[in-house]
Amino acid sequence: MYSVKVEANFSSAHNLRNYKGKCESLHGHNWKVEAVVSKDRLDKAGMAMDFEELKGELKKVLRKLDHSYLNRIAYFKKANPTSENIARYIYDVLKIRIKDIARVTVWESDNSCATYYGE
Repeated sequence: MYSVKVEANFSSAHNLRNYKGKCESLHGHNWKVEAVVSKDRLDKAGMAMDFEELKGELKKVLRKLDHSYLNRIAYFKKANPTSENIARYIYDVLKIRIKDIARVTVWESDNSCATYYGE
């Protein structure tokens, strides 16, 4: 099995619902996102996936999130904009474009992250 990983960033604000603590108030993060593709075989060029292609697709997804108030995005009107749900949202959108997406990890700080692996 081969895996390739790219990273990208976005900045946004959110507040958590059904939560008691500091994060129930409006606040922001500079998020780091890691997207991983896994494949059993390499292509003719010897790659699981071109890094530039993967990074480009990830950046397309992050454009909608960057400099936004996540709670106003349709998906997060139903799903609480937790790191876990943000990872799932990014994974689900990428899965439409990249069938071999294996996981997405979202870092909300240098030492806190959540990963979604898919069903």
